[in-house]
Amino acid sequence: MWHYIRTYPISLLTIGVVAYLSFMNPPEIKRFLFPGWDKFVHFCMYGGISGMLWTEFWLHHRRKKANVIYAIVGAVICPVLFGGLIEVGQKYLTVNRSGSWLDVAANSCGVAAATLVAWFVLRPVILNNYKRKGGSRVNEDK
Repeated sequence: MWHYIRTYPISLLTIGVVAYLSFMNPPEIKRFLFPGWDKFVHFCMYGGISGMLWTEFWLHHRRKKANVIYAIVGAVICPVLFGGLIEVGQKYLTVNRSGSWLDVAANSCGVAAATLVAWFVLRPVILNNYKRKGGSRVNEDK
């Protein structure tokens, strides 16, 4: 457990903040920015969770072959399941919130977008920066 706390501290903090925001009593908002703005918030929150997990994963797995299967489980599947469980919890454990399949879809889209950005932008930047500083060759085929 301490290994994960040391390796993924910002990700765990992000997960905690999202969990808190998901169950807090929402303030009354009289004016909406645009239609569906809450779906955009869901997209950003779960994209942030997944993006931070991917960032910390690549930062801590530069020197050795990275087992991407673990990262996919941790940064894709777990956030999607977490989002679904949060929505179920909102529906059955709170009186001021409701669960929504559209929220689950927005969460999943945020995770998918963060994963694409992490794989095609973040991973090459982190690994190439490490190589330039004299790091060992990393297996990028995985």
